[in-house]
Amino acid sequence: MRLSFPNPSRSFDACNSRVLFWGYDGAIEVSFFVEAEALKLLCPEMDGAETGFLNAFDTACNRIHEVANKAYIGGSKGAYGYTLSADDF
Repeated sequence: MRLSFPNPSRSFDACNSRVLFWGYDGAIEVSFFVEAEALKLLCPEMDGAETGFLNAFDTACNRIHEVANKAYIGGSKGAYGYTLSADDF
């Protein structure tokens, strides 16, 4: 099943330099993290401030959702959190 992404919310995790967002498989909420290196690959011009991370996420949102779907489909059932790294893109 493909995930849906009806919630446009995303947040910056400063401690780990990544952006958190959520997908949904029916009623099941699935957490995703996009690492800094992945965002820099997708948007090389991004700056290292919180707004830079969030703007890079917004710019590449469709691509990030595609990769999240692939990671979820290939993942094990019962896993509710995924980290997307530069290698995933």
